[in-house]
Amino acid sequence: MPTEKIIMGIDPGTNVMGYGVISVVGNKASMVAMGVIDMRRQDDPYLRLGHVFNRVTGLIEEYLPDELAIEAPFFGKNVQSMLKLGRAQGVAIAAAINRQVPIHEYAPLKIKMAITGNGSASKEQVAGMLKRLLCLEEKEMPKFMDATDALGAAYCHFLQQGIPDTGAKSYGGWKDFVTKNKKRVHGDT
Repeated sequence: MPTEKIIMGIDPGTNVMGYGVISVVGNKASMVAMGVIDMRRQDDPYLRLGHVFNRVTGLIEEYLPDELAIEAPFFGKNVQSMLKLGRAQGVAIAAAINRQVPIHEYAPLKIKMAITGNGSASKEQVAGMLKRLLCLEEKEMPKFMDATDALGAAYCHFLQQGIPDTGAKSYGGWKDFVTKNKKRVHGDT
């Protein structure tokens, strides 16, 4: 029987940080949890970072992830926003390091491409595709897209592990195809 692997995804933010947790058994993934760490009521930026550390540590202790996938900061025009986002990401990474959880970083473009096949997909498109891929019900969809972005990071990491099981036959090449489908192949091979 295949063992279970838990992957936690984080979408760093300074006001709202998303998290998503998936369970992988064999080549099948399912959602365990997703949500946000809401820091909008905290005015002090350093206390926000402390809150991020404590909450991410708590989530790691609750879900016991085997790996953490985190979205890399987007390189925008606002340098101050970029610095703040980098700090939040660094604190989340520090929480994972503190609990010996291996970390994998993915660019937003890579996550969108992995989930939707389009690197410039909208947050809504990513959320919609995750809803289909993970068979989520409408009531499970979060208010904040930060949560689905984090779930997307976790699912992107899952996809990097190998091709998910779709139930379709797989072949190691043309020779393998011919060997497994002798009745469908005509002529000498």
